[in-house]
Amino acid sequence: MKRREFMTLVGAVATSWSVAARAQQGERTRRIGVLWGVSLNNPDVEARYAAFRQGLQQLGWTEGRNLRIDIRSASGKAADVRKNAVELVALAPDVILSIGSITLGELLQVTSTVPIVFALVVDPVGAGFVDSLSQPTGNATGFMQFEYSLCGKWLELLKEIAPGVTRVAVLRDATITAGTSQFAVVQSVAPSIGVEVTPVNERDTPEIERAISTFARAANGGLIVTTGALSVIHRDLIIALAARDKLPTVYSDRSFVDAGGLISYGPNYIDQTRRAAGYVDRILKGAKPVELPVQTPTKYELVINLKTAKTLGFTVPSAVLTRADEVIE
Repeated sequence: MKRREFMTLVGAVATSWSVAARAQQGERTRRIGVLWGVSLNNPDVEARYAAFRQGLQQLGWTEGRNLRIDIRSASGKAADVRKNAVELVALAPDVILSIGSITLGELLQVTSTVPIVFALVVDPVGAGFVDSLSQPTGNATGFMQFEYSLCGKWLELLKEIAPGVTRVAVLRDATITAGTSQFAVVQSVAPSIGVEVTPVNERDTPEIERAISTFARAANGGLIVTTGALSVIHRDLIIALAARDKLPTVYSDRSFVDAGGLISYGPNYIDQTRRAAGYVDRILKGAKPVELPVQTPTKYELVINLKTAKTLGFTVPSAVLTRADEVIE
């Protein structure tokens, strides 16, 4: 073999090795951590997680081929969430998906370097999670659940479907900023609506049962259920108590209406977790959280359960029905 032919062959082999090495490197397994503040043994949580995984698959990430997902969930208690946050960070993931305010707060206490993509977080600026929506300096970015102004619309909607309501109990998690802030907005709107609002903490089942039972003893009452891990954990109990005491109730999440609640108004949470997969993909491909602005909801949904309305003895006004995105009969 002539020297020139030999050198050409060597060059070709070297090039093929380089291409193969790059291909192998491109297919190396990346690691994602996922932290939920509630149990995964929940149809709504399962649907949101499935949307996230589907979003990743559509972007070319497949578990067992080029992706590994380590997932942790908690019971809504800060101590449990913190323990899971520490465990996830210790696994040295390339990025962590954080669902909810309580999980994000604990993760940011544990790490300032691992990139975090969050979803279903109310007011991340006010909570101190990011400096601004347009340029979230730090290691976290993602999707804001909704703006606090939405909370006032829950009270307006409740008054619209049940004009006789003069007293409203607001179920909230008083241990997190989002819980107290949601109640504050509802409270600020109450005088203009002509109702009196009362906060109800969601620490545990006995507290919720006792508070709602006491509240329902007087006439003209209604409920608002704010967003938070504890609301999800106690969802079936809250719906059952509202039905028992015939209290018109507005929820922040359509999953409550699907499960028998009366009416909900809020963003599409499945869509948020699906969109979060796009940010995870961009970070895995080299983007930094500071380069990805926090996104706000693009659409809010009004969902009404007419079967529940009939059971409670309420006739939903036609003006509300015509605005509904979905009516369950």
